[in-house]
Parts: sequence; C-alpha cells; structure tokens
Amino acid sequence: MKILDQHYINGAWVKPAGADFRDVVNPATEEVSGKMVLGTSANVDAAVAAAKDAFETFSQTTREERLAILDRIIEEYKKRMPEMADVITLEMGAPAFLANKAHAPSGIGHLMTARKVLETFPFEEDNGPTRVAKEPIGVVGMITPWNWPINQIACKVAPAIATGCTMVLKPSEVAPYSCQLFTEIMEAADVPAGVYNVVYGEGPTVGEAISGHPDVDMVSVTGSTRMGAAVQANAAKTIKRVTQELGGKSANIILDDADFEEVVTRETLSVMRNTGQTCTALTRMLVPADRMDEAAAIAAKAAETVITGDPTSADTTMGPISNAQQFEKVGVLIEKGLAEGARAVAGGPGRPDGIDKGFFVRPTVFADVTPEMTIAREEIFGPVLSIIGYKDEDEAVRIANDSPYGLSGAVQSADVDRARRVASKMRTGMVYINGAAGDLSAPFGGYKQSGNGREWGAHAFNDFLELKSVLGYHAAE
Repeated sequence: MKILDQHYINGAWVKPAGADFRDVVNPATEEVSGKMVLGTSANVDAAVAAAKDAFETFSQTTREERLAILDRIIEEYKKRMPEMADVITLEMGAPAFLANKAHAPSGIGHLMTARKVLETFPFEEDNGPTRVAKEPIGVVGMITPWNWPINQIACKVAPAIATGCTMVLKPSEVAPYSCQLFTEIMEAADVPAGVYNVVYGEGPTVGEAISGHPDVDMVSVTGSTRMGAAVQANAAKTIKRVTQELGGKSANIILDDADFEEVVTRETLSVMRNTGQTCTALTRMLVPADRMDEAAAIAAKAAETVITGDPTSADTTMGPISNAQQFEKVGVLIEKGLAEGARAVAGGPGRPDGIDKGFFVRPTVFADVTPEMTIAREEIFGPVLSIIGYKDEDEAVRIANDSPYGLSGAVQSADVDRARRVASKMRTGMVYINGAAGDLSAPFGGYKQSGNGREWGAHAFNDFLELKSVLGYHAAE
C-alpha cells in the first residue's frame, strides 16, 4: 500500500498535522492501492509563498543554469523510467506495453524537447531603439488530469523551468503516484528549493485555492471543459493568465478515395488506445453515407481484436477506465446511444465477457449515428466510436465543424493535396493527415471550448512569458 502523506514545499517533504486522506483505487481490481493526503488552502498558501520567494532568484538565472537543471532532471528521469511505467499502470490502468512505450517516455520527451528549445530560444528582440524582452511570468499554478498523468505534468513543468518560472502543482487525485515519483526525481536533480512545489488534494479545495490565489500569476489547467470554465471564473478575480487544454469531440473525415480496409481498421484501434481516455481521440468517424455498412463491418472486426483485461499482462491491449465515476458515465452514454437509435456493431453495455470486477468496458462501435445524437456531441472519454455518414465533402466538413469543441481532427485520403485542402477547412487546433504520428515540437491545443494557449515545443514557452518593451534601449549607442 502506497501512502502519500506529505506535500513537497520549498524543497522539503511536509507532513501536515491532522490531515484527511483519500483512497487511491486500482481501476483494474477496484481495490484500494494507497492513500493520498488531502491538502488545504493553508498548504497552498505555504507552497505559493515558497514559489514567490524562489522566483526572485530563479527568474534571474541564466539560460545555461536552466539547461543544467533540465539535464539533471532528464538524467534522473532515465534512471526511473521503468518504475514510472509501473506506477502509471497501477494508478490509472494503462496496459503495461502502453505505459512503457508511450506514457513514461512522454515525460522525458517533453523535458528533452524543452531543453532543445531553450538552447536557442530568443528571450530578446530588437526593433530599432526598442528592445522587447520576454520575461518569466511568475508563479504558475498547475492542475493536471489522470488520463495521461506524467505527460501533462512534464509538458507544463518543462517549459516553466526553461523560462524561469516557479510553480505549484496539484496532480489528479485519481492518479497521484506518477507525480510522487516525478517529485522524487526533481528532488534528486537538485531543483532549487521553492521552484517546484506539490500540494495533493481535490479540485474544490486545492484547485480552487490555487486558481484564485492573488500571488499566482498564471494557471495552466488540463481537464474537462466544465472544469476549465470553473478555473477561469475563479482566476478572473485576480486577473491572471489562464491557459487551458480541455475537452474534444474530434472528427475523422474518411474520404471516398481512402483505402477503407487499412484506414478504418487503423483509426478504430486508435480510438481504443488508452481505453479512449485521450482528449484528441478521433471518436467521430465520418464516412460516405453509401459506404456506412462497409465501414461498420471493418470497424467491428477491428474492435474484436482488442484484448481487454489485466493491464499488467503483456497480452492486454486495453485496460480499464481509470475511475468509478468515469466508468459509470461511459456506461450511461453507451446506453443512451442505443436508446437514441444508433446501431451497436461491436461492444455495447456492460463489462466484457469473463470480467466481473474492475472498471472495464467493452470496445464499442456505433454505426448509423446522426450528428444530433448525444454520442455524437458529448465527449464520452471511453473506447466508443461513432460512425456518421455524409453525402459529400462539403457536408463532411460541416459535420466536423458542428461541435462546441475544436481540439483535433483528421483527414484520410489517397490524394494528399485533397487531404490538405479539407484539413484547411477544419476548425481545430490540430489536424492529422493519413495517420500521421504526434509531434512533441508542434503546438498542442484547440479552438472554441477546447481551450486556449498552446503546449509542447517552442510555442509553449510563450504562455509562460510576459513581454516588456524597453524604449530607448539602443538610443545611446
């Protein structure tokens, strides 16, 4: 049993007196795997005070000093990469292969990307006699989710360190073990005291205290759109910057010239990856209406190849939903899909055959989905694919854009120029053409209710920086 009974404040582990605890549940077994201390506003006050004091000196460090810190973090992370994969499997149910090949490496990937960007990032620009300086914004509050836990921690912490900011992090209460391990890595890397602080807890207490704190200069939050709106409203009282990476209901336009067997198979399996708990998951598959049955048959066949079960098994390709609340929500939405007339060609309600415990759901494919159905509009955040028919290319784009979200999208076509043209019409922050892989140096974020700001790579640095115009800087030269 893991006991997380201390916050990390000002370079030291702090055990609060008389604290309450929350159980951490293994989603594959529904058994308690540990306990996490619940922080209070007083703990946040202490962490913010430490970060504010540390900012005075850390904001003045040189590029070379911050590169050295990132180098030390990267080296310590490498030593504990297998352990990171193991705790992610335990806390949120990612299959072992995915934890080792994607989850754990994502953390070091963001650290290495930030380090590379920092080498040459222009912190000053000259415009005649005026110098425009890019300076660290200050104390950054960070609120991260459970679905890609270390990915979201690292993609915020790395650019903050690189730009000279200090921070207070609240990780997900559902998946705190990866944060605990990452904090041990930061401590071993000798990150200066007060630069990186962690307060465990829940959103209505710790999250609210961070977002509304007058000495927090910026909040970076990843989560649901509803949560992002609450954070922004609370932060508005102190006029601080808020960047948000929120929900999605991404459309995957499969054009009539695509290789359906290859593309539908690949894209169906991509939705099932991480048990569908990925904000960029392409959960709306748009196909020509007259090829609906063909696409449905291929997708159903692909879904049947998914092996659901014990996430520690090397054979498992899909683990459980990460928590009980989300498990219940996914089940309700699958039932609603059936009630509203969608045709389940794979999966459906209930746990997979042979599994009677754990937050497991069946990989589900719905055909004959219309754009008005709930499953076509709400983010399910589970392994559920909705196939929607369109009559022509223009209608496909209209359906794709008819969403309050705008995080990602995709186009599949044998004609790359055609795919590029369609991609240019999609109102999303990211578009994947023909199964393109992710890019840690590309800006990550969305339009509309999918948030604002951008993470990953050089573009992430700008959110952590303030602009200062120094007029007459070169006037005397």
